[in-house]
Amino acid sequence: MYTAAEKEKNNIAEYILYIYQLEDLLRACNFDIAVIQKTIIEPQAKSEAFFKEATRWYEDMIREMQSRGLEKKGHLHRITEVFMELVYLHDTLLEVVKEEKYKTLYETAKTHISEFRQKSNLGQIHDLEVAFQALYMKLLLRLKKQEISAETEESFDHMRILLAYLSRAYHKMKRGESLS
Repeated sequence: MYTAAEKEKNNIAEYILYIYQLEDLLRACNFDIAVIQKTIIEPQAKSEAFFKEATRWYEDMIREMQSRGLEKKGHLHRITEVFMELVYLHDTLLEVVKEEKYKTLYETAKTHISEFRQKSNLGQIHDLEVAFQALYMKLLLRLKKQEISAETEESFDHMRILLAYLSRAYHKMKRGESLS
């Protein structure tokens, strides 16, 4: 919960990937708060107050996921909202501000995004969502200690750089700073 808040404040792309991971973790624990307490909260608990606060935080996530039918797939509303803001910002940077650096990063990443979309059978979802899915897959591969080819690593890097730039622009936008 503290990690999520810190990531949301400082790096919105990392925040989204972190919440993706937590959603899958809750699914893997079958939304059982006792399992979550034992495997996730207890190892981190510095105090009884932390334990109680973390338990409430995870219970809230569980409630929201179950009430929205996210037991198998899908994302929390807060992630959907942030994602929509990122899509709006992406379009603004390309179409309104005509930010050349972002346009170049996007054009470079676009080929890799298209290839990942096709290989992963992701259909017609937004390019940004494909990039997030790719980076989440990279995280899962790393956790499984699976090797990633140099070519695939390069593709991930192009998407990571695009999302890092967009993340910085997002935080500028939230602070009311100029995007150009």
